[in-house]
Amino acid sequence: MSSWFAGKDQPEEKTRDGDEKKLEMAEEGGKQSGEREFTEEELAPPHGATVVEALAEVVKGKPPVDEEVEKERHRHRFDNKAGIVIAAHKTETLETFTQLEVGADIEVHEAPIALLASDLGSDKAKGMTTEDAKARLLEDGPNELDKPPRITLCMLFIIQLTQVIIALLIAAAVASAVISATAGSSPGSVLSYVDSIAIAIIVFLNAIVAAMTENSANGALEALSALSSPISTVIRDGEEIEIPSTDIIRGDIVVLNTGDVVPADSRLIFATDLKVNEMLLTGESEDVAKTDKVKKKKDGAPEKLTPETMVFSSCTVKSGNGRALVVRTGMDTRVGQIAALLTSETGDKKGCLPDTSANQTPLQVELGKLAVQIGFLACGCCTIVFVVGVAVGASDPDNDDIPSWLYMILIAVTLTVAAIPEGLPLCVTISLSTGCSDMVKENVLMRKIAAVETLGSASIICTDKTGTLTEGKMTTVKAWAAFRDYNVSGKGFDPTSGGVARGGAVAADEVNFDQADKRDTDPSIVSLVVSAVLCSNATLARNEEGFWTPRGNSSEAPIIVLGAKMGIWPTDLEKFFGRVAEIPFSSSRKMMATVVEPVKKDVAALKAEFKYPIAADAVDFFAPRVGHVKGAPNYILEKCTTLLKSNDSDPTSQPTAVPMTPELKAEILAKVDELSSQALRVLAVAMRPLTDTSELPEDVDAKFDVLCKDLVLVGLVASIDPERDGVKQAVTDARNASVRTVMITGDY
Repeated sequence: MSSWFAGKDQPEEKTRDGDEKKLEMAEEGGKQSGEREFTEEELAPPHGATVVEALAEVVKGKPPVDEEVEKERHRHRFDNKAGIVIAAHKTETLETFTQLEVGADIEVHEAPIALLASDLGSDKAKGMTTEDAKARLLEDGPNELDKPPRITLCMLFIIQLTQVIIALLIAAAVASAVISATAGSSPGSVLSYVDSIAIAIIVFLNAIVAAMTENSANGALEALSALSSPISTVIRDGEEIEIPSTDIIRGDIVVLNTGDVVPADSRLIFATDLKVNEMLLTGESEDVAKTDKVKKKKDGAPEKLTPETMVFSSCTVKSGNGRALVVRTGMDTRVGQIAALLTSETGDKKGCLPDTSANQTPLQVELGKLAVQIGFLACGCCTIVFVVGVAVGASDPDNDDIPSWLYMILIAVTLTVAAIPEGLPLCVTISLSTGCSDMVKENVLMRKIAAVETLGSASIICTDKTGTLTEGKMTTVKAWAAFRDYNVSGKGFDPTSGGVARGGAVAADEVNFDQADKRDTDPSIVSLVVSAVLCSNATLARNEEGFWTPRGNSSEAPIIVLGAKMGIWPTDLEKFFGRVAEIPFSSSRKMMATVVEPVKKDVAALKAEFKYPIAADAVDFFAPRVGHVKGAPNYILEKCTTLLKSNDSDPTSQPTAVPMTPELKAEILAKVDELSSQALRVLAVAMRPLTDTSELPEDVDAKFDVLCKDLVLVGLVASIDPERDGVKQAVTDARNASVRTVMITGDY
């Protein structure tokens, strides 16, 4: 504690008006009370009585109070100057003492927000000031991952000269110039250096064409990066403003809403139904629920990779909203740490030039090997010619004064220059540059011209599925409810396109079913969709461009779109049911649950207003409370004791609730396998009417145990992410070119 009071208990500092006067009064009081000496134990504040001491007081009575000691103990409070400061600032010091008890080694995700904000020089309500933000940005640098500096045109030109075959050409040009200068018929004439000049021009053209092509591609890529610079909303000087994410600093208060990308590692200040997709860090595709409440860690429990009170850079907010205090930026974030592992510690340097040997294309490797082979062969042949010529005493027929060995050196060097293919590098560079130009016409930018050849040497294409081969738009195509099959038409998120029909029905134009096949008002499918929508947080609305866009969990989007196609919107259901609890999805439970209750006590009036034909006779949607559950079919079936079953002869008849038997369970699992075999993602939906309106447990696991038992299975929803237009043709073209296509996905 002494370190905390350092600077606050100096006599010359006035903490507030009257503090110095209190110090003087305390000192005077100490001088006047000299009749009796008191020990530290006597003056110490009394501690709480133990159980044994309390029982002794009941039996023997309380010990007599020494009034003189009590008076001196009261006066002694003012002898402690730090105590006077605390007494004068009780409200301010209470929070500080709470922070001190946390300890110096506390983790960021467990520390009090007030302490973190104070350490970062921020305010959890007003954020950073503009002046402090500018100073910290200069201190910490921009909020971005380290990237190598752009290679200049001059450096690109020099790099082209470091290739082995170019080095041979340069050596050949120098050797040719030396020969012309020493043994030419007219050393002073320019014509004597034609070979050297020609080789130098070829080398220069080759280097400048390659350098300019790569420099142009780098400039275009940087321009594209600048156009896509993300924007974040932060609080500075107490106001919400939008700034480039690269200007985010430690201490900023970030405002997070559905669809936002977290700009930096941050500690949550508050969160409302906040869920974040952390697949970038954990590999798990399911969204993770976040909270600002610090939960006490159980003894022996492992440390979480991504704590619930933290949101991390580059992760996407799937639902809810919140505010967070930025604690790490740039390379200090989790993503930055991953990026650092992928960065060479040596800086990828070879002397003063970048080392590109690890990123050479197959063509560059083969050209390097060819250059080495040509060099060895040329040197070997020249050596043999030189030795044989000297051995037989060969001499220059035009000049007998030149020694035989010097004449043979000139002959050997001339043969070496002739053996090197001067035009090969230029031909390769022109061919690759032409390929780059053709790729630009197809909207493809090549950072390095040698990469064009790599496309031609590819034999396997490994591609992601979601968002690459597919549209990244999960769409419900089939449903199963009360032992009836249903087909759903439409593509994408447009609720005005498509509808629901009986199983086996085919839409003539892939959108509209025949009127006789439609089942939009079937109580079985309506009950399934109503329960599924009540157990979802996603929303659907038009964006500024007029396109329908869901916000929230990608697995819930097809359910919301299906409901919209049937006229069942979440906003309409909110007029009848209010949510009172939610258990977010987790990878261990494999399901999500919500609890709703009627918004009015007059349930009869609500039922009369409710326009959707649900299976009211089989299950009570308007019970005092109703739990709705959706998730993995095999997990939910284990919790179900009842299911809905309909009369096959009458499609509009009300389904009834029947007990779950092993035979029925096996039949349902067979249906799940059938749908899964069609590359469909299957979710089961169940519900449970509750008559108990008492408070649910705070603990999530305890709440889950209360809700997720004795469930009524309502049905199955099967969705698929449709393929992009042109994917089939692209895969076919790759196969015809003997290129194998491999799809990499985490879906089961």
